[in-house]
Amino acid sequence: MSSQSLGCDIQIKNVWKVFGNTSAEALDAIQNQKISKTEALEKFNSVIGVSDVSFDVNPGEIFCVMGLSGSGKSTLVRHINRLLEPTSGQILVNGQDVMGLEKESLQEFRNKKIGMVFQNFALMPHRSVIDNIAMPMEIRGVNKNQRYEQANKILDIVELQGWGNKYAHELSGGMQQRVGLARALAANPEVLLMDEPFSALDPLIRRQLQIEFINLSKQMKKTTVFITHDLDEAVKVGHRIAIMRDGMVIQIGTPEQIVMNPADNYVADFVKGISRLKVVEAKTIMKSKDQFEIENGPLPSNAIEMKENDLLTNLIEKSVSNNAPIVIKDNSGNLIGAISQKDLLTSVVEGQDE
Repeated sequence: MSSQSLGCDIQIKNVWKVFGNTSAEALDAIQNQKISKTEALEKFNSVIGVSDVSFDVNPGEIFCVMGLSGSGKSTLVRHINRLLEPTSGQILVNGQDVMGLEKESLQEFRNKKIGMVFQNFALMPHRSVIDNIAMPMEIRGVNKNQRYEQANKILDIVELQGWGNKYAHELSGGMQQRVGLARALAANPEVLLMDEPFSALDPLIRRQLQIEFINLSKQMKKTTVFITHDLDEAVKVGHRIAIMRDGMVIQIGTPEQIVMNPADNYVADFVKGISRLKVVEAKTIMKSKDQFEIENGPLPSNAIEMKENDLLTNLIEKSVSNNAPIVIKDNSGNLIGAISQKDLLTSVVEGQDE
């Protein structure tokens, strides 16, 4: 498996999922008569699962989709590999139209391009760890030596070397989930679909696996759609987050963008428990050198140098320990702004007020 893989992109275009025997008629009424979710249920006995969702996932990105139970997030992710068929819309994976695939092509697509990790580990109890991991390659017809060699490499990556001959009941929950992840990675898929993969685990194991997954993602560079109902997890894991409600995507953005600029009251309520300290970057709160000096006088010689992407928690720690303002430089080393200790305090207090 190459650690240099850049993954691939996913494009979701105007996807609808309406459940019911008259889903086509219901969708027509929803789109053209603008009937509500309640009216669709009353008139057509149809339930809107996904409502006109569009977004792109960039190569190598971890794209989190989150929302409360019933928001449509798990329904949506199952459309990407057509475990569920959209009522309408288009799905492209690396430019390939998933909706246009016939049965055999779809099976090959799922087997070779998509890896999926569920909340329940879904391990085969009669198979050893190594055989569980090697199963996707076995389905492909890869010979035993090759698939065991590949499976052993993946065991190393998920830190389970030495456990290959054990069975699922001999492993802890966290170890079982690692096996599930290893099985998804073993076939070297272009895309990972992860549906609340850590939510069944206790908090300590969950945090450990989140960190391990983040590190693994940096190494493997797999394009990932990660479903979660936990905003803390989404902020920690995701490059960008889509927040869903009633089948619709309400807002898409980086964790910082969503915390700093929620699209509506629903999103604001959703994110109010998240501390700005671990999402707000220096470039967001800095002022230009000229504006800083108008407000605070000339930059002192003991000002601390930090980078534009440094987080608020690191800025405060450095500023307090050195009792000095901060100058901000971009990734090329150019001075692009400055932050006073007052600015840092204001950023924290505003975050608490919200």
